[in-house]
Amino acid sequence: MTPSGDLAPELLEIIVCPRCRSDLLPTPNAERPQTLRCSGDECGLVYPVRDGIPVLLVDEASHEH
Repeated sequence: MTPSGDLAPELLEIIVCPRCRSDLLPTPNAERPQTLRCSGDECGLVYPVRDGIPVLLVDEASHEH
């Protein structure tokens, strides 16, 4: 995490969806993401980002609509 609380680009390069191992994409704003969306076509889970920390727990994720 950067000093401003944003997710570091290096972190976004290495974290993956814990369910299907696809990349996670920041939404809606790449600079201060509030969620991370799984890029897997079959999965589609959306993980929350709370206080600048990604919560990568399948139980905490929601399905994209």
